Amino acid sequence: MQQPDLNQMMNNVRKMQEAMEKLQAELAKTPVEGSSGGGAVTVTCTGALDFTAVKIKPEAVDPADVETLEDLVLVAIKDACQKAKDLGEQKMGKQLSGMQLPPGLGF
Repeated sequence: MQQPDLNQMMNNVRKMQEAMEKLQAELAKTPVEGSSGGGAVTVTCTGALDFTAVKIKPEAVDPADVETLEDLVLVAIKDACQKAKDLGEQKMGKQLSGMQLPPGLGF
């Protein structure tokens, strides 16, 4: 069995670190939007989960039913988080594809 080349492994690890840093910077700039109630509540964040805006349409506001609005906001936040997670996984897969990684470090 052939021993792995330590220099090549270290080079691959360095490339992976650089790719991850680039990916994190890209995600921090990429807007993601989550919504609920057919667009009654919209939440905007970055792919790095930095929330930047919440929009609530007037028809979603019923002073007699605050719980529904709270639920709509929560669902919109969860939607945005899931979309940001999916975006990160998609970009990570593209970024790291074809990279020769040591056994056990593959994604």
